[in-house]
Amino acid sequence: MFRVLVLTAALLFSLPASAYIGPGAGISVLGSLLGILATIVVAIGAIVMWPLRKALKKRRQASAGTDGSTPDSAPAINEAENTGATPGERS
Repeated sequence: MFRVLVLTAALLFSLPASAYIGPGAGISVLGSLLGILATIVVAIGAIVMWPLRKALKKRRQASAGTDGSTPDSAPAINEAENTGATPGERS
């Protein structure tokens, strides 16, 4: 209990400190704060945009009448795979 009283008295009767904080510290704090805020905005934007992009993709696929695969994106099939022959044997 004595320690609490001494600490309280020291805090109540202490004089204010005359300290100077230069602009470098303020710029560092401001830069960190802006970085954190930018990260939060990008994270929220990604969460909001994800379902919207998915819905737009479904809408485009429905309007095109396809399942989303195009001839360019289809995997190339070797003739040997269709016939069951080895790659060196072609008919």
